[in-house]
Amino acid sequence: MDILQILLDLFTGYGYLAVFLVLLVCGFGVPIPEDITLVAGGIISGLGYTNVHWMFVVGMAGVLVGDGIMFFAGRFFGHRVLRFRPIAKVMTPARFEAVQEKFAKYGNWVLFVARFLPGLRTPIFLTAGLTRRIPYWRFLLMDGFAALISVPIWVYLGYLGASNHQWLMAMVHRGQAGILIVLGVLALVLTVVWWRKRRAAQQQSS
Repeated sequence: MDILQILLDLFTGYGYLAVFLVLLVCGFGVPIPEDITLVAGGIISGLGYTNVHWMFVVGMAGVLVGDGIMFFAGRFFGHRVLRFRPIAKVMTPARFEAVQEKFAKYGNWVLFVARFLPGLRTPIFLTAGLTRRIPYWRFLLMDGFAALISVPIWVYLGYLGASNHQWLMAMVHRGQAGILIVLGVLALVLTVVWWRKRRAAQQQSS
């Protein structure tokens, strides 16, 4: 049984609460695909178990609360959180160093991009809180802006494809590929901007 069917069985039985809790767990770095979770929430809405617009609200709440918990875990516990075994598996020393480099290179835009990068999402949000260089309102602004793009796409896609899973999964794969392409272009643009700023700063210092 694939993960989508497992989530559908769970969500049809427990509705909004199950969707919210699974999204919360996704925010903790548990390897459950967030996009498939949102799609499953949309599917049960399309099948009449829930209201799709409320499912969108629940989806937004689930991802933002989960992300916020990771941010505040880093903020309140500092480097001690890295010694917590479940966190240590996600935030290895090498990954922590890589995330810090990304913050130094791309700034706050790392928070926006993180929403679309499951493997780096939790380490980036933890680092954002741990370093204390980013206020929560800015974190919420960047993460919320990204969520307003990703959450409705997956929820309403699931709603529209509830009766045709084959078409739906094809669209999910296309959507994932499209997001990766957009992120690649955005990363290229940010790299060029960063390189130009660094070059201008070097010229001024010399």
